[in-house]
Amino acid sequence: MAASAPGTAPYFTMAWMLKKNGLSPKDVKVVNLEPQAAANAMIAGTDGIDAAMTYEPYLSAVRAKPEAGKIIATTLDYPMVMDTFGCTPKFLSENPKAAKALADSYFEAVDMIKRDPKKSFEIMGADVKQSAEQFEASQKFLRWQDREANAKFFAGEHAAFSKEAADLLLEVGIIKQRPDMSKLADTRFLK
Repeated sequence: MAASAPGTAPYFTMAWMLKKNGLSPKDVKVVNLEPQAAANAMIAGTDGIDAAMTYEPYLSAVRAKPEAGKIIATTLDYPMVMDTFGCTPKFLSENPKAAKALADSYFEAVDMIKRDPKKSFEIMGADVKQSAEQFEASQKFLRWQDREANAKFFAGEHAAFSKEAADLLLEVGIIKQRPDMSKLADTRFLK
């Protein structure tokens, strides 16, 4: 199975999906390839690659060539990956206005996706070397979380998810001890 190196989001996703199905990374031979290379190897039928962990926009390339392989699960089936941004505690302490502006900018972008999807897809597509139309097609498999959804997530689901994720990371040897869960998120900038 092609997947990025341990400690990366694709590796974690692989470990998460395997665990949810009674397996672990020890049950597969992992070949370290980054998401684009993993998708390309799958599409090309590279010898020794029977499965791959990738994400959008590369997942859409696999989707477009079903004869090369089938997508059997995504994070829509196993909701556990979130794109996040983080700042060090020191930065947050010294730059609260900048941290608030960063959070607000994200939510402005989510609002723009709702308000002007064509322009949004053009901007985001350009960043990943896709046309607006290509990005629009691949983004259908993503969930854009607004301020209210983030507040709900951090009010309840985050703690349970973080505990389960830490347990998995301990099990597969990515971390040596569980972090202080109370310090994983600083939600004051969501308001």
